[in-house]
Amino acid sequence: MQGLDLVAAMVRAPMDARENWSGSGIGGAAAAFGRRPHGFEVYVFLIAFLGVFYLSNGPLLLGHYDLGWHIAAGDLIRQRGEVPFQDPWAFTLGDKRWYNLSWLWDVVASVLYQHTGFAGIVLMVVASGAIIAGYLAFCALSSGASPLAVSIAVFAACLLYPCYEASPNMYLAASPNIATMLFAVIFYAECLRRGRWFLLPMLMVLWVNLHGGFMLAFPIIGAFCGIALLRRDWTSFRNYALAGAGCFVAIFVNPLGWHVYDGVTATLGHFVQADIGEWRSYWQNMVMPGSIPGIVYALSFVVLELRYRSSTRVPLETRVLAWLFLGLGLYQFRYAAFFFIFSSVPMALHIDRLLPERLAGFDVQRAMLAAGIVGVLLLPLTFIQVRPALALPDMLSEEDANYLKAHASHAHLLNHWNIGGLLIFRTQGSVPVFVDGRAATAYPDDLLHDYLKLVRWEIDAATWDKVISKYKIDAVLWVRGHEQLRHFLVGERGWKEDYTGAYVSLYTRPQAAP
Repeated sequence: MQGLDLVAAMVRAPMDARENWSGSGIGGAAAAFGRRPHGFEVYVFLIAFLGVFYLSNGPLLLGHYDLGWHIAAGDLIRQRGEVPFQDPWAFTLGDKRWYNLSWLWDVVASVLYQHTGFAGIVLMVVASGAIIAGYLAFCALSSGASPLAVSIAVFAACLLYPCYEASPNMYLAASPNIATMLFAVIFYAECLRRGRWFLLPMLMVLWVNLHGGFMLAFPIIGAFCGIALLRRDWTSFRNYALAGAGCFVAIFVNPLGWHVYDGVTATLGHFVQADIGEWRSYWQNMVMPGSIPGIVYALSFVVLELRYRSSTRVPLETRVLAWLFLGLGLYQFRYAAFFFIFSSVPMALHIDRLLPERLAGFDVQRAMLAAGIVGVLLLPLTFIQVRPALALPDMLSEEDANYLKAHASHAHLLNHWNIGGLLIFRTQGSVPVFVDGRAATAYPDDLLHDYLKLVRWEIDAATWDKVISKYKIDAVLWVRGHEQLRHFLVGERGWKEDYTGAYVSLYTRPQAAP
């Protein structure tokens, strides 16, 4: 009998292990997502205070260098009634096709700007941030974390993922990037909920027309699909696979058709990424001391994950995505924001382990609700305070633009990359640009190669002479503080510093000066 008991125990052990794998580790999390989430106080607290934080950074939200051309593109689309395939603003395009992957976001921004000014655009960004916070709170509460732990984890993640310390490389700002942040979180939450997977292809139609980051849908769905396969959950595997297939078909519901693929490849893996800040590594984008909170958060996540590596409370999908984007974020800065987002659920569950039980009581939730009500009252006051400061960056002012329209509208103007979008917005194309932040989605590779050779602190005279001659440049609009360029153009080539603004200088050939 003892021998039979031993055999039974040996048979039961792997069965129990498999039950733990499919039940507690993943199936348990799935069951939790079927329950109605609690913690209304958490939503009020998070949305109110994060809204105050985002609103107080309103001027910074408008600091993305590409916002100007996005609004101008929306104006152009509304005027023409179609998405243009040829850029009307630059003189360096040749026959290059323009792949505007964010055309729908541009139209929305244009409408908001026309009727509400920059205030409406900022409120749209803040509302997107509130939705993201709400979805993350829902995910964490549904996974079984206490309201206080959820508040701590989600609040930290939502403070960190915008990366305001690395401006203008921000991920909750007036830029189409916000669409990718929002839809990535929605896809993440709906995959965790499991029941509404059929909505994802319809959401994908919106995402693919709002921003080129729609490709992130596939790693998210793929993580859930792969783990469903590992645990032999054939129903979930089928649903996720169908959702992925539907999302792939939905990609082609856009004005570019299958050419959207060309637009994506003109961004992902293109050589120009090496000179764009957000595509560089995390180490190249670190700002001290601003990056310290993010580093502390990431290290805390790693320590807690290793400490509780065998925990079955944390949905495996959330762990896989968090670790995946932690690695990607170290490689390319733009993915670090997704690490903060996807790690919020594991962090909430880990923090819940560390909190004393007495802090999970009703009194704490009442205190959070009271604080949240105070935050709600602060929202309109914060908006009133920051509204006068809501404007585009002063890198190119209205005064600068007016001078350029009066004196450089017929010139072949070589402008700095970061000024291009503002120049398009402020002059509405009356001053043709050389290059701007649309990079390879609008400009030929040869031109980008030529331009990137110029973006050096030290001047290579032969390179500048070659570009000036090749493109028949008779005016240069550059950063004011570049003394080496001033010495080269004025001191060595006999050009004239025709105009000096707060942040820019205009140099003209002697014969082009008014």
